Amino acid sequence: MIILDYKDRRPIYEQVIEKMEELMLLGVLGENEPLPSVRSLAMDLSINPNTIQRAYTELERRGYIYTVKGKGSFVAENSVMKENKKKELLIQVSEIIDEAIRLGISDEEIKKMLEIQYGAAKRMGGEEA
Repeated sequence: MIILDYKDRRPIYEQVIEKMEELMLLGVLGENEPLPSVRSLAMDLSINPNTIQRAYTELERRGYIYTVKGKGSFVAENSVMKENKKKELLIQVSEIIDEAIRLGISDEEIKKMLEIQYGAAKRMGGEEA
């Protein structure tokens, strides 16, 4: 389910957050599906339960999961998650385009690269249904 990279410089809890987000966005973890308990996921990954708790707390803060007292944590509605991710990506794209312009890359070159990348992504099945 989750594979951690101990060579990655990011803290473990950030890697857990990233992997959980990915599983939710891909639909592997569906809406309202229960997440593993903090203790069981910590045991599976051989890490401290506080690390998992920190990741779950951040995922809940972002609106990706919700907690029901006495029942555990569950995947929140995906539309909120997808919308947040889209906003993040559009900001990143905007920043990259700004940097490209500052470096003197022409609008024709930027458009051509976008068309190439978009076409490649569609061929690989990255297009949303």
